[in-house]
Amino acid sequence: MKKTLALALSSVIALGLLCGTAAFAEEGAMYADGVYTASTIGAAPAGSGKMDVTVTVEGGKITAVEIDAPKDAASLGMAAIKKLPDKIIDAQGLEGVDATSGATFTSNAIFEGVTMCLEQAMAGDAAMTTEEGMEEGMEEAPEMKVAAGPAVKSEGVMTYAEYMEAEVDDEVVIEAYVQAKQSWWEDKATVYAQDEDGAYFIYNMECSEEDYEKLVPGAKIKVTGYKAEWSGEIEIADATFELEEGSYLAPAVDVTTLLGTDELEAHQNEMVKFRGMTVEAKKDADGKDAAFLYNWDGSGSQEENSDLYFDASYMGETYTFTVESYLCDNTTDVYKA
Repeated sequence: MKKTLALALSSVIALGLLCGTAAFAEEGAMYADGVYTASTIGAAPAGSGKMDVTVTVEGGKITAVEIDAPKDAASLGMAAIKKLPDKIIDAQGLEGVDATSGATFTSNAIFEGVTMCLEQAMAGDAAMTTEEGMEEGMEEAPEMKVAAGPAVKSEGVMTYAEYMEAEVDDEVVIEAYVQAKQSWWEDKATVYAQDEDGAYFIYNMECSEEDYEKLVPGAKIKVTGYKAEWSGEIEIADATFELEEGSYLAPAVDVTTLLGTDELEAHQNEMVKFRGMTVEAKKDADGKDAAFLYNWDGSGSQEENSDLYFDASYMGETYTFTVESYLCDNTTDVYKA
């Protein structure tokens, strides 16, 4: 069954697609002993929100699978949370383990979390459990200042919740951190920005070419503009900005299990990733298999800066993704990939 999900992919979206390979660790793989954790998201209707999955490996075998989910998890979602850990332990992986009836979304979220944990186990990336280990990990971490927290805002600056509550055409003032740049043209810049509360699309912001070079990933900016909406996308238009002290790079949120749900829209403009998907062949203008098409019917070309279309499947469903060239033209890394 195929579902269409046309997304404007930009460099702010990290894709984790597999071309014809299995998404999960193979049964019988040797895992390093340790405790591994990963966060994932359960979606409606069985949805239980963010879940933390912990897998314990002892003697190269999976000995425990723990799911930490919100207390208000739906009953069907809770059924998957209770039943699947034992099945995963018995199977020593995910092969042959089916989703819990009526709780497909939550089951897929658990499978995704376990997959990430087992990937860590195959690489031997056990969680730090001692104070010494934590200090060692901190010393090795790349330098990056992290935002002080969602409540820390300068005077007169909106929180993300206040920004979302504002009406279209209202003046808005926000502070956020550049995550990716879309384009610069005639002293206008379009960027994606994010803080720990949410994400912002800032369209045609006044910006000199010199200042545009300063808008590196992680750069903190204070933006004053007007809230706008176009085809369902919330954005800030007619904006100006100031560079401020501070730096923050948002982690990519895995939203694979939200495919085909309304909940995915809540993550627009965020740094997200899709994992464990398989690129499916499309037919080009000559009827030949192709990994992607220029324009929906294959009638375009790279030279014409045509939109890119490709199909990717997950858990038996196929989704159509679109790289829209007016957002990511043929000079960007996303388009070239």
